Amino acid sequence: MTSGALRNLDLNLLTTLDALLTDRNVTRAAEQLGLSQPAVSAALRRLRRHFHDELLHRSGNRYELTPLAEQLREPTAAALVGIQRVFDAVPTFDPARSSREFTVLVSDYAATVFCDQLATVLADRAPGVRLRLDQQTGAHIDQAPESLRTADGTFLPHGFLSDIPSIDMFTDSWVLIVSADNSEVGDTVTLEQLAELPWVVTYHAPTAFTPAARQLRMIGIEPDIRVVVQSFLAVPFMVTGTRCVALLQRRLADRLAAAANVRILPCPWEVVPLVEAFWWHPTHRADPAHQWLRTVLREVGSELGAAGEHTPGRPGPHRS
Repeated sequence: MTSGALRNLDLNLLTTLDALLTDRNVTRAAEQLGLSQPAVSAALRRLRRHFHDELLHRSGNRYELTPLAEQLREPTAAALVGIQRVFDAVPTFDPARSSREFTVLVSDYAATVFCDQLATVLADRAPGVRLRLDQQTGAHIDQAPESLRTADGTFLPHGFLSDIPSIDMFTDSWVLIVSADNSEVGDTVTLEQLAELPWVVTYHAPTAFTPAARQLRMIGIEPDIRVVVQSFLAVPFMVTGTRCVALLQRRLADRLAAAANVRILPCPWEVVPLVEAFWWHPTHRADPAHQWLRTVLREVGSELGAAGEHTPGRPGPHRS
């Protein structure tokens, strides 16, 4: 779109479009926006003329989105976030007075072992600030850095992203877990047993995997996968009462072992430690609020064993 075409558009229509695509109903969209139904109906007519598409069409007693409207849902939401960030920009950031919302993409693992402490610190230093933890998906990782344009960052181990600024937050190790009543496995387990036992795994896909599971395959052990779950928190409970074995981060395993009634075992191979990092889009680098957030993240991470910040293209901190 040319700049001239943009000047001829009423950007208020973007808010209405987002509400219509979300609610799929003129009346509910009007209530959400605090506008009259005739005003939203008039905006919908303008949007239909602009896109040369109905956007909403009646199906029985409800409205459905047209294919184009479905296509517009994600970029519309992203555009609104981008506009909000533009007008939220400030020359300085006062955490004690700010009402900013920080959005972070996280797995349930990072949310459990790190973000609880982060939320505590934010509540103390920035009582008006809101922390939004959105579930991290494979699409977020595959489409980075684009997905990071509308979020303040994501927690992810090294090995998935590159050419994006990051801070190493904390380290963790990998352990094996089995049901507490699994009589086939003693206090240790051998590689031969791991090749024979059934497995519970997480994120089993070409671009979604745990580094330790990849390491296991690299030494010639192909797990007999029986259960795939898109959640680290669920893994111990999937193992309980079965013959299954699973890999889990040590910090999370320590928290869940008693509740799930599982035993924690060392891995019978040399496992490369997990280094959890916070990644963000380069456009956030000079944002005072984001700089403050990164300072807080470093402080919280230091309690868990953090390293330092590094810039793409420069060597990161040494990891033993």
